Amino acid sequence: MKKHSFLISIMIILSLVIGCSSQAKGDEKQAEEEIVVIPRAEEILNEMTLEEKVSQMILIGVTASTKAKSIKSWQPGGIVLFADSFQESTKSKMKSRLEKMQKKSKIKMLISIDEEGGTVTRMSRFRQFRKSKYLSPRDLYNKGGYERIEKDTKSKDKLLKSLGINTNIAPVADTPYKRSNFIYDRAMSTSAKKNAKYVRTVVQQMNEDHMVSVVKHFPGYGKARDTHTSVVKDKRKLSTFESRDLLPFASGIDKGCSMIMVCHNKVSAFDKKNPASVSSRVMSYLRETMNYEGVIVTDSVSMVGVKKFAGSSPKAAVKAVSAGADMVCADNGFKGIKKALVKAAKDGTISEAQIDASVLRILNLKLDKGIIE
Repeated sequence: MKKHSFLISIMIILSLVIGCSSQAKGDEKQAEEEIVVIPRAEEILNEMTLEEKVSQMILIGVTASTKAKSIKSWQPGGIVLFADSFQESTKSKMKSRLEKMQKKSKIKMLISIDEEGGTVTRMSRFRQFRKSKYLSPRDLYNKGGYERIEKDTKSKDKLLKSLGINTNIAPVADTPYKRSNFIYDRAMSTSAKKNAKYVRTVVQQMNEDHMVSVVKHFPGYGKARDTHTSVVKDKRKLSTFESRDLLPFASGIDKGCSMIMVCHNKVSAFDKKNPASVSSRVMSYLRETMNYEGVIVTDSVSMVGVKKFAGSSPKAAVKAVSAGADMVCADNGFKGIKKALVKAAKDGTISEAQIDASVLRILNLKLDKGIIE
């Protein structure tokens, strides 16, 4: 990824300690990892406890009933807002609520939302926030091409930021094959090249607007089913991914996307045993082959696709971080996930050096986007 111009190149070589647990095997290929850090990020890290570091690695869902006092107790790296938070609210009430939550956070949070447009709209479906919901990527393209997509992204960023939301879990970089595929309605096109230009357009605009982008769902759904409800296997060849599905993700990396979300599909071309979100091979490919240096976040570990595989959301979180994820996303269960990750760090399943590397990436991102000063 291209370095931001104001980053000061201080190279920190972190030798990762390999845990005796089999879950720590993914650390072996990350024995020496170079991270370009902002000095302030290292200062903050040095003042943090293990529990505070682990909390930064959790992106947790909140509901309309979640109070600011919960944020004070949890101190998460970020929160995810769903439709119920907006349904009975207004612009002024939402802005006030999020300001109160941020004030309770020692390290300012990623306040995120899935506002893709089309079938996935958490906020714009309610008229008190927008006269009409945001259009899907495909509808935008059909109405005005990439120029319309750029304009829509700018409008979306402005509205979200006015409410205190600094992260949009978008754009969708998946390339489906046909209308019947699960991801079709959320994707811009069945053409990987068109999707690559779409991702490039959206990420560039989001960077200009200082909005955190989350390119998803690596390494690409293609024709796979929905992992919200089942364990999904993808048996396509690596050559198919490299000539097709990975193109939009490479485009996002080239434009400096803030984060990449990894899906729960069990992709045999990378790893025949583990879902992508808990696969060290998938994480290594993203880091080493695609040269991605930003934050890697999982899709929600509350989803059946990984929860059933791992046994529980906390266990899935440990497997994901052991494999190389920087953040885990979850619909709920903050305390259980935090407890499991802290235990894994203390018993050597995950090295604290690896945790430090992840937290540095998260802090870098927050400093980069002006979320923390």
